[in-house]
Amino acid sequence: MKRILFAALVLAAAGRTASAQADGKALYGENCAKCHGPKGVPPQTMQKKFERIAMFDAAFLTKHSVDSITKVITKGKNEDMVSFKDKMKPEELAAVARYVHDLAGQAK
Repeated sequence: MKRILFAALVLAAAGRTASAQADGKALYGENCAKCHGPKGVPPQTMQKKFERIAMFDAAFLTKHSVDSITKVITKGKNEDMVSFKDKMKPEELAAVARYVHDLAGQAK
């Protein structure tokens, strides 16, 4: 009985993790991809408009933790990056930050 309960808890946690990642991806697509590109590479038009726009690559990953990404998404940065604290819940901001961090880790 204990093993079944443990297995159910593990599966439930795995489902929440997959759901959170999917939510991060969807939220990124809705709120971030226009400027940062669907794969973390900003379109040329955005690169010209915002010279300091972040590209989510290996260099980005070495400088930014999930917490620091969450902070930027929440508070904004300079005049170029707006705050999303009024557009997303704290858990959604964190899900997007995790997705961005994972996306940067996949860049080649």
